[in-house]
Amino acid sequence: MTAFGARLRAAMDERGPLCVGIDPHASLLAAWGLEDDVDGLETFTRTVVEALAGTVAVFKPQSAFFERFGSRGVAVLEQAVADLRAAGGLVVMDAKRGDIGSTMAAYAQTYLRPDSPLFSDALTVSPYLGYGSLKPAVDLARESGAGLFVLALTSNPEGAEVQRAVREDGRTVAATMLAHLAAENA
Repeated sequence: MTAFGARLRAAMDERGPLCVGIDPHASLLAAWGLEDDVDGLETFTRTVVEALAGTVAVFKPQSAFFERFGSRGVAVLEQAVADLRAAGGLVVMDAKRGDIGSTMAAYAQTYLRPDSPLFSDALTVSPYLGYGSLKPAVDLARESGAGLFVLALTSNPEGAEVQRAVREDGRTVAATMLAHLAAENA
């Protein structure tokens, strides 16, 4: 498969630089006049996909807003991913997964293995169990041509207590994560 960066460049050249977040939280469903249930989730998601799938380059569904409805919500997410990709859109799964060993490998297989129903062009991941904990995702992303968006310095105020913490070498934890990413991309 062509590498994610090349697919992203081609999609943006064809459709522009817009990335549409699909974040069907309760207040958004209510604003659309929909119930906060699987039917409301499905109506919202289907409406967004049908309206934009053929014209927007990138979509970023937030998996938690689907997972909160259990298997029926995940089924809505699976269908959205399939429909978006079939229409030529790229999917960046906003799951912020981060774990160790076999658990991280399972997350990677869920989102980065091409034969998975939730295969996404890219995945958001968190390195805050140690950068090395991302190795299963890095390896599978390379193998499958998928991308990773790695959290380093986030906008939530609570993140500063970890991300801006200064290590013994004088660098912040966030700077250390960025150094790991730079080395990975070299």
